[in-house]
Amino acid sequence: MAEPYDEDAELEEIRRRKLEELQRRAALEEERKRRAEAEALKQEILRRILTPKARERLANVKLVRPELAEFVENQLVALAQTGRLNRQIDDEELKEILADLASKLTKEYRFRFQEKK
Repeated sequence: MAEPYDEDAELEEIRRRKLEELQRRAALEEERKRRAEAEALKQEILRRILTPKARERLANVKLVRPELAEFVENQLVALAQTGRLNRQIDDEELKEILADLASKLTKEYRFRFQEKK
């Protein structure tokens, strides 16, 4: 026997889905705002601890090696926030930091070929 059509249950289901969608959108918007605020704080700290020339270099590195630039930015911000970096970093010092990290992060591959016997 077929169940009678329940208009109220269907309406309630539509309301429930709409509420879930609104909550999901609100959560996404909140996350977007939180990330934007964190990025703004990070950029402000970088403006304070890097000379203009060093910031320019880091921006250029970000275009070529975004993961390296992101790592350096995060490390510098962490040092500044903990008070372990209380001076500006100039372009030469940033070049040294980048070169040191690039050499440590570069993976070395070695291939060994063996002849079949």
